[in-house]
Amino acid sequence: MRTLLDLIGNTPLVQLTRIGAGLPVPIYAKCEHLNPGGSIKDRIALAIVDDAEARGVLRPGATLIEGTAGNTGVGLALVAAARGYRLVCVLPEKMSLDKRQALAALGAQVIVVANAPPSSPDNFRNVAARLAAENGWFLTRQFDNPANVAVHAATTGAEILRDVPDVAAFVAGAGTGGTISGVGRALKAARPDVRIVLADPVGSGLADWVETGIIGPDGAYAVEGIGGSEAPVNLHRHVIDAAERVSDEESFAMVRRLVRDEGMLVGGSSGTNVVAAVRAAQRASGPVVTVLTDGWDRYRSKPWMAGW
Repeated sequence: MRTLLDLIGNTPLVQLTRIGAGLPVPIYAKCEHLNPGGSIKDRIALAIVDDAEARGVLRPGATLIEGTAGNTGVGLALVAAARGYRLVCVLPEKMSLDKRQALAALGAQVIVVANAPPSSPDNFRNVAARLAAENGWFLTRQFDNPANVAVHAATTGAEILRDVPDVAAFVAGAGTGGTISGVGRALKAARPDVRIVLADPVGSGLADWVETGIIGPDGAYAVEGIGGSEAPVNLHRHVIDAAERVSDEESFAMVRRLVRDEGMLVGGSSGTNVVAAVRAAQRASGPVVTVLTDGWDRYRSKPWMAGW
């Protein structure tokens, strides 16, 4: 008998026919919003817990804790429910009310902290680490846990190669860095000439880091879950060939097109990815693949979607 966790991964890969009309090569979108928990983070949630159990560092009834933009928290909540763990999620206040409510409904303890830079003790990741140390909780460490990158190489990347064996470019944003690093590693091992492109919000410093090795200026932006003012350990610069900067306005306009023109019920970072994928397709020698990272249900309270 299959369980809910067995349904994680093997997501469909769909051509964006209307958005891609007139481009010299097709654009394919991997529908990660169709995972059971509604996002690509289901993959890493299961992989991190599986790895910890295999190493014997999780005891029955343990408490998991993570600093999360929301999606990893939802994935961890599904795994925690199935495996008998308690979950605490620390979110920066930028994240949508929808995500907070979803996590609470799933049984997680939600702690919301101020938006603070990585150097601050009040940063959501630092608060999670402190609480883990103080309480003896298991910190799942999505930003530097190697199981994150490994599962994307073994599953997401392998699935793309299976479905689009002639892929010429892969485009994705970076939150933890696991998706673009793991998929990039897998694709380059099979197709050394493939182009790996970072889709980065205007206001994030990661695009500058990809191009120069130095983090760019830290600015404000509304897209959730990607970008940042420092490069996480799981973001491997040597795998990435180029970066595309995408404004909030472009991202949210593309989400509306994805919903209305393609029937893809997705969130803001998916719009960022597709804008960058369209640009990549104008220069690519073959098919471009990107990811639709999460579902639209997590953003309905946000002004950019409520305004629809």
